[in-house]
Amino acid sequence: MKFRKRLFEIIEASTGEDLASSIYDYFMMAVIAMSLLPLAFKKTYPFFNVMEWASVVIFIIDYFFRLITADFKLKKRWASFILYPFTLMALLDLVCILPSFTALSSSFKLFKVLRLMRAFRVLRAAKMLRYSKSIVLISDVVKEQKSPLIAVCVLAVSYIIISALVVFNVEPDTFGNFFDAIYWATVSLTTVGYGDIYPVSTAGRIITMLSSLFGIAVIALPAGIITAGFMDKLRNEK
Repeated sequence: MKFRKRLFEIIEASTGEDLASSIYDYFMMAVIAMSLLPLAFKKTYPFFNVMEWASVVIFIIDYFFRLITADFKLKKRWASFILYPFTLMALLDLVCILPSFTALSSSFKLFKVLRLMRAFRVLRAAKMLRYSKSIVLISDVVKEQKSPLIAVCVLAVSYIIISALVVFNVEPDTFGNFFDAIYWATVSLTTVGYGDIYPVSTAGRIITMLSSLFGIAVIALPAGIITAGFMDKLRNEK
């Protein structure tokens, strides 16, 4: 029991007071960065394969450590060991491990699944959420401001759909299908403006201008909400 308790304290995100936990956090972040390095190259080198399998072994060990100490995390006694594999972070850990095992079967390459699973390895970057204090702080802010952020998201989605319906009916020749209209409305809302799809009629241009102006306000709202929550969080901690 004491060994598992100490193990749990080490593998959990450090608060800065436990040296062993801090070392473990930095070590795991280095391993995550190392496992992502091969994704920046088109060619595969033997050294990258060694790095990949070494990181996977470490991820498996980390997953095992977290599984055997799940009762300290979830605090549900024996049920913790059953529930832990279905938690968000446990599923993320599993997704980070599985892509490497596709290399064991050449049949995956026939269906190009290997390339898809290789792309899933990018999700390993999300494992840093567990070890970065800044990211954990921002995550807590998002959780606390969940209600207003959801309201803003509903507003944005509703406006995208309405704008897409309006412009799709105003200029049916410009937009081949409704998805093109959705794409245009999203790009206009975010004020990105790629210019690959755009209205050509006067009415369509007016709609585009209104959509862009409204988009500035909608995009600014989440940033303001998160910033205000972040400042409140910092003040409370101090």
